[in-house]
Amino acid sequence: MNGRHWLADRAARSMNLAHRVILTVTGNRLLDRPFGMPVVELHTIGRRSGLSRSCYLTSPVHDERQMVLVASKGGDDRHPDWYRNLQAHPDAEVVADGRRRKVYARTATANEKAQLWPQIVAAYKGYDSYQQRTTRDIPIVVCEFVS
Repeated sequence: MNGRHWLADRAARSMNLAHRVILTVTGNRLLDRPFGMPVVELHTIGRRSGLSRSCYLTSPVHDERQMVLVASKGGDDRHPDWYRNLQAHPDAEVVADGRRRKVYARTATANEKAQLWPQIVAAYKGYDSYQQRTTRDIPIVVCEFVS
């Protein structure tokens, strides 16, 4: 890993930790809807370690059947670890609005992405600039709620 990637990864982990602390200290009242999108705590299984992992993300598109996540990593040229974990172990859990739910996560098809992308960018225009920063096709993850 080069120095730029190391620094970017450290910054992302620090931001995630800060977000976790702020949400915990304020009882999920502060920073619970950045840019109008709900915060989601995603629980995955590490693809190499097999250990439980969690991170905070936002969901620009969601309804009673599913929650959509964007594997943008801020426009980095690498996929985020949480996305690679979901590729290896698609059964996961999300916590949103204080409710923990089991999900089955999958990468959206090209047709689904074509339909979802305008909604995603409408929710947060930054996703479009993230896609412009990288040659990587940013995956869209559909987390289907499991009954």
